Amino acid sequence: NIFFRTYTEKVWGIPCKEISADWAAQRIKGLSLSSAIWNALFKPKPAAGSKDKVIKTLIDSFRYPKKGPGMMWEVCTQKCIALGVQVEMNTGVKDIAKADGKWTVHTNDQRTFEGFDYVLSSAPMRELIPSVAPQFPAKPLQSSQQLGYRDFVTVVLICKDEDAFSDNWIYIHDPSVQVGRIQNFKSWSPYMVPDPSMACYGLEYFCFEGDGLWTSSDETLINLGKKEIEQIGLTTGAAVVDGYVVRQPKAYPVYDQDYKQNVEDVREALKAYPGLYLVGRNGMHKYNNQDHSMMTAMLAAKNIIAGQELYDLWDVNEDAEYHEGGLRGAEEGEKIAERLVPQKVQH
Repeated sequence: NIFFRTYTEKVWGIPCKEISADWAAQRIKGLSLSSAIWNALFKPKPAAGSKDKVIKTLIDSFRYPKKGPGMMWEVCTQKCIALGVQVEMNTGVKDIAKADGKWTVHTNDQRTFEGFDYVLSSAPMRELIPSVAPQFPAKPLQSSQQLGYRDFVTVVLICKDEDAFSDNWIYIHDPSVQVGRIQNFKSWSPYMVPDPSMACYGLEYFCFEGDGLWTSSDETLINLGKKEIEQIGLTTGAAVVDGYVVRQPKAYPVYDQDYKQNVEDVREALKAYPGLYLVGRNGMHKYNNQDHSMMTAMLAAKNIIAGQELYDLWDVNEDAEYHEGGLRGAEEGEKIAERLVPQKVQH
């Protein structure tokens, strides 16, 4: 009730009474309060040369781009352009069509790109499938439209630096506030907050596109953020000098009781569309971390280069290791174990 209930309900929008106990049992597998306290006080580290792995949940150091993860994609874009790749930014895809063994892409600004052997899509499965020609059969088409998503709003507050907390991010379990997590961008990297007298916090709100939070004005959301950050005691509303709102639709694929069958229907139908690869979290409707999402695209590229299906992208699942359960997947076969998410109790 203290550590898991309120945060879980904020993230998924499902009361914990309606969540299967299987998810909770697996999610906190082996993670004990005593070991967490021991780690906080003594921070044990593997001895030099030791093959012991640091517990993923309790890891205390990692590499981070000095101006944020977007730098990686900026460099990726630059390298692609240097190799002669045509990169189109801010360009929406209207539809994709296959005829005579080649793919054609039509954009929302009335342009046409044609003659492709392969198309890789990280677009949400629910949006892509209806835009493919020839049209998908009725059943997988309907299944794609039954997939759901959890959306995300970040309220960024620029404040006078009062050293509120040094962590990169903190989880907010307090049920009296709607904010679920707070990022401290200055702790991620001082380059992200160039004025040393200022701090920058990202208050994260989980919601559904179209609900009250999502449709609130930026001014309303910034005022909510100022009120709640003061309510939980991190800083005062008076310390906030500016604010900004970012809305991220389809941040999390929803794993309801029907999602597996819906995805399987689409996956099976894809066999009739050679050359079309679905990749990434939304493309495959899989609750992947960023590294595993990138891996699906990398393996698709390897398949294309080889001219054959060396890898099944759908076997790249989510957390190979997490919490104190140690490694998962490697001991259980070649596939990486499925990352569990809340599902409603079946009556």
